[in-house]
Amino acid sequence: MPEAPRSRPESYLVLHTLSGHLRARPAAVFAALDARFRPSDSSDSLYLADPSAFLIVSQGGWWYRGEYRVVPDERGSHVEHVMLNVAQTARSLGRFTGRRVVADAPAAFETLLRQLRLELE
Repeated sequence: MPEAPRSRPESYLVLHTLSGHLRARPAAVFAALDARFRPSDSSDSLYLADPSAFLIVSQGGWWYRGEYRVVPDERGSHVEHVMLNVAQTARSLGRFTGRRVVADAPAAFETLLRQLRLELE
């Protein structure tokens, strides 16, 4: 599985910025996210998991990039998810192609947080 670039491409469009809080330690939250999102070795998706920065980047297809950050705080962990359109040409087609993924992202993130709360809190 190829590694995703740590930095965003020069040109991108933020589609969603979502966040939520968990009463769980950052390392546990990061490990749970990594276990859920890590693609198989045969996957064509690009993936980066940096436990020292609590950062996960998943980039697939020609338009999609998802970034997850776990930010420690005094009560547990703040989880941030940013969904980006990184298409370098035909950017409007990326948004059209991924319209269902983009529309479903807020509900999917809330479901993820609910599952993590059940698992980790």
